[in-house]
Amino acid sequence: MAADEVVVDADGHEVAIGHPDKVFFPERGATKLDLVHYYEAVREPLLAAMGGRPALLQRFPEGAGGPSFFQKRVPKSAPPWLTTTVVSTPNGTTSNALVVADLAHVLWAVNIGCLGFHVWPYKADDPDHADELRIDLDPSPGVDFPMLQEAAAEVRALLGELGLEGFPKTSGNRGIHVYLRLQARWTSYDVRFAAVALARELERRRPDLCTAGWWKEERGRRVFVDFNQNAPHKTVFGAWSVRARPGGQVSTPFRWDELESLAPDELTLATVPARMVAGGDPWASAPAQDLEPLLDLHRRDRACGLLDAPWPPVYPKQPDEPPRVAPSRARKAD
Repeated sequence: MAADEVVVDADGHEVAIGHPDKVFFPERGATKLDLVHYYEAVREPLLAAMGGRPALLQRFPEGAGGPSFFQKRVPKSAPPWLTTTVVSTPNGTTSNALVVADLAHVLWAVNIGCLGFHVWPYKADDPDHADELRIDLDPSPGVDFPMLQEAAAEVRALLGELGLEGFPKTSGNRGIHVYLRLQARWTSYDVRFAAVALARELERRRPDLCTAGWWKEERGRRVFVDFNQNAPHKTVFGAWSVRARPGGQVSTPFRWDELESLAPDELTLATVPARMVAGGDPWASAPAQDLEPLLDLHRRDRACGLLDAPWPPVYPKQPDEPPRVAPSRARKAD
């Protein structure tokens, strides 16, 4: 063992943690080893949420606030026990990505400066079927957190009317995510269709609060329901993962009865372990559900003549997609 190194035993593997006293979160003075201890403390709910899934690593070699880069490919220097899987980008490029197989894989990533696991919506052993729909309530300019809380309550009500149950978490930053666990029967294209339909229905019910407008000029001061977070190959910041913010805020699952009193900035690597011990895992009872009620909304919208919603620019043009141009530019062209 090197002089500036500690070795941690995790799930049958020895993981070397170099420079354990390096400060990763300057606001609270928390170190790399503090982050290791955090993930050890939340091992069970973390692996229940992310286990078996590919993850895109966001690395901050100098800690939160320093320069960063995304790493999809596991380096050749990785230990032989590390589990990887082949993932694709929208243009078809493939790479070997880390699979969150156990806690040792998480700690290996922490050692190379990973402050954020961006997780695929499927298990590595079944990449053809997405088993999560991620409802991303995005704080557009002018949108405050109470508006996000109100929008989350609207999501819950709509899902409840459809016989579905969503499970919320903070994003670790300014947003709220609501997850719908699914039976592994549908493709990512199906899940995105369902997400588009949900976003449009929320906009119909609360046009003052919610928008499905892909173009920023259409949104106004409303909560954007980002349906394209469910496009194939898209990742979302993982539950129980620590953000690269100076305070070490965590993307924290919570119970619906906590929604009104939620203070996301207080949910940090220092506070979340005790909270988890006291209250357990809010997602522990999340069932695998049927996507058909949301796909029925999608089929209804199509029968009424609605086209698909715009896709992100990195994706090939899709069938039945409207012109991929902002409305103001389309008017100028006309």
